[in-house]
Amino acid sequence: MFDAKKLLDQFLGSQVPGGSGSIGQKGNDLLGMAKANPWKSGALAAVLLGTKTGRSIGGNALKLGGLAVIAGLGYQAYKNYQAGQKPEPSQALPELLPPPKDSPFSTEPQAVSNDFALSLVRAMIAAAKVDGHIDAGERSRIMDKVHLSGLGTEAEAFIDAELARPIDLDALVASAQTEEQRVEIYTASRLTIEPDTRTERGYLDMLAGRLGLPDALVDHIEATVASAKISL
Repeated sequence: MFDAKKLLDQFLGSQVPGGSGSIGQKGNDLLGMAKANPWKSGALAAVLLGTKTGRSIGGNALKLGGLAVIAGLGYQAYKNYQAGQKPEPSQALPELLPPPKDSPFSTEPQAVSNDFALSLVRAMIAAAKVDGHIDAGERSRIMDKVHLSGLGTEAEAFIDAELARPIDLDALVASAQTEEQRVEIYTASRLTIEPDTRTERGYLDMLAGRLGLPDALVDHIEATVASAKISL
């Protein structure tokens, strides 16, 4: 089985061989990698979406990092929600940091299973398909580009299969065992798309309902993701 965490990093732009240090430091290295070879530096979100949203994710994630994007945004939103703060989407988010190691949102290897990382990738792909622009022809073009990323045959086959099959919302919801994981599933989905159509907004609303997320918590996730995009 391929490493789903590495695949998620490819989606969100933190594949820095030998990289260390802060997310911000990694971002500088990634920007250089993107110019040299965009298919190996987190361009997969843009490849899958082929829209302004996809291109935005590619650029934003180069500065944020990989799994820490979803976990960090989810942690920030959840913390603000629990503190009773008012969502403020118009304010730019300061530099995003990984959640504390002792947090349920921790990105430490022992805290994030390969299966759940795979669920986050599935959530992103499902959200990418919502507007219906990925037909058979588009899927073929996407896979041609994915092949250039050097992900390996197993990961390529997984992406191709996920693009082809109908969205399985039941399985996606069932994969989240804790409230924090449910927050991350929604965060990954919201990060993938801008809900500027009824279809996209309807999908996110349905997902939030199926995940059992309180409206106030959803509002905080929405505000946090929007603020991250403003600041980046």
